[in-house]
Amino acid sequence: ETLYSEIFRSLCPVTSQPDFATIIVSYSGPKIDRRGLLEYVASFREHQDFHEACVERLFVDIAGRCLCDRLTVSARFLRRGGIDINPWRSTDGASPAIGRMWRQ
Repeated sequence: ETLYSEIFRSLCPVTSQPDFATIIVSYSGPKIDRRGLLEYVASFREHQDFHEACVERLFVDIAGRCLCDRLTVSARFLRRGGIDINPWRSTDGASPAIGRMWRQ
């Protein structure tokens, strides 16, 4: 199953500017509670961290809580300064398809 959330927001630890992203969680194994995942993603709204650190934390927390057989967490952040930042972490060897979301 693949789940998407377009409500992710964190804060830049340097400038405190908001960073918005679409979070994509692709997994197999026990079903993830969608409401719980949405609440977890929303909990980052005041969290100050870099994009890559946010994705790493999402991955580690989801993997630890949901005990997935396979898990990939990726984020498509809105551009700031003309730079695409799309970090991901996966238990699979393959990288996720690179492409822009409509919000980027």
